[in-house]
Amino acid sequence: MKGICILISFIFMTGSALSQKLSPPDKIKSSSGEIEMSFIGHATLMFRVNNFVIHVDPVRMFGDYSSMPKADLILVTHEHGDHLDTALVSQLRKPGTRMICNLNSSKQVKWAEVMKPGDVMKINNITIEAVYAYNIVHKRPDGKPFHPRGEGNGYVLTIGDRRIYVAGDTENIPEMKDLKKIDVAFLPMNLPYTMTPGMTAEAARSFRPAILYPYHFGETNTDEIIKLLEGSGIEVRIRNLK
Repeated sequence: MKGICILISFIFMTGSALSQKLSPPDKIKSSSGEIEMSFIGHATLMFRVNNFVIHVDPVRMFGDYSSMPKADLILVTHEHGDHLDTALVSQLRKPGTRMICNLNSSKQVKWAEVMKPGDVMKINNITIEAVYAYNIVHKRPDGKPFHPRGEGNGYVLTIGDRRIYVAGDTENIPEMKDLKKIDVAFLPMNLPYTMTPGMTAEAARSFRPAILYPYHFGETNTDEIIKLLEGSGIEVRIRNLK
């Protein structure tokens, strides 16, 4: 019975996601052209600049991909099922598509390229920096962090004169203080896997992005992060990234 309930819940969630119409993208200007940022759901994003398409943590249950463009670049932060959908990755692949991911994800997608924190790569004049993403406080019953240090990635993308930080599943880790000149940040905000609104606010204040999008936020009350960052100079934008 438990298995049936889980299956029904999954089908309901998938059907709901597929029925949702994708909201218009937010756009920011860069010296390389206009950057479109589409919010598909949860931690699933799509960026486009000059018809170069970047899919981030693509997972089919969070959106209808039937009319979305195939990927020039796929970025996967880690191998958990709400961040890596191998069937969808195959669907989004076209000749020339490159996928960047952590080591564990590459075991499921053999043609992917591995980056680890500290690595830097340039693709189509976009600089990709892999950075740390991990838990310090929140752990499983056996004491192991939900996301151990060094296993998953966050990414900083430099597109022209703009820098976009996609944090992946992480807490407000010390390494965030080393981030410089971040124009747009996507920070996760749900328990027990990532951050509370207070932790998210502390993370944002540590590197001060111009724009913050809380994402992967589940049932978290997003009004809290807005209140916590009032007067900080950080613009908080809430989108459908539950």
